[in-house]
Amino acid sequence: MIKKILGILGGLILLAIIAIAVLVFVTPTDYKVEREVTINKPKADVMNYAKIIKNQNDQWGPWTKKDPNIKINYKGNDGEVGFVSSWESTHPEVGIGEQEIKKISNNQIDTELRFKVPFEATNQAYMILDEVTPTQTKVKWGFTGSFSRPMNLMLVVMDMDKEVGKDFNEGLTNLKTVLEK
Repeated sequence: MIKKILGILGGLILLAIIAIAVLVFVTPTDYKVEREVTINKPKADVMNYAKIIKNQNDQWGPWTKKDPNIKINYKGNDGEVGFVSSWESTHPEVGIGEQEIKKISNNQIDTELRFKVPFEATNQAYMILDEVTPTQTKVKWGFTGSFSRPMNLMLVVMDMDKEVGKDFNEGLTNLKTVLEK
């Protein structure tokens, strides 16, 4: 009787291991979060404002508003490639990390986000600006990332689009409000 119970238990454990292994290989490793807003300002005005990371930290970004005690340091010339903004916070949604401007073109700002706490990750973020009319600009803000296997199983329980998307919506709403004043 005990041998039969142990056999069934062993079979169930083996099935669970196989199910987890299959899930690891069928679950995507990459994710992308993207939101957009139309701002009633010329593209050049929006670009000149949005490329300044200090504006994001001080005026419209959602994360610095979550922790009034956040510590922020800057290296380089803001609004130029190579500029780095680093932050340190005990707030669980903010943590520790840095953002570096990697590329600025006529209609796009690319940054790299390097998170250290509460988890280590490197993500590519971007803002794409498209002229809708001479006085309106569509701003698309997003970021991409990936989890290595088996960490990609986090995507089964965590909806990155929902989690980060709400912050992007808040940030873009703030950006629109600030620029349209």
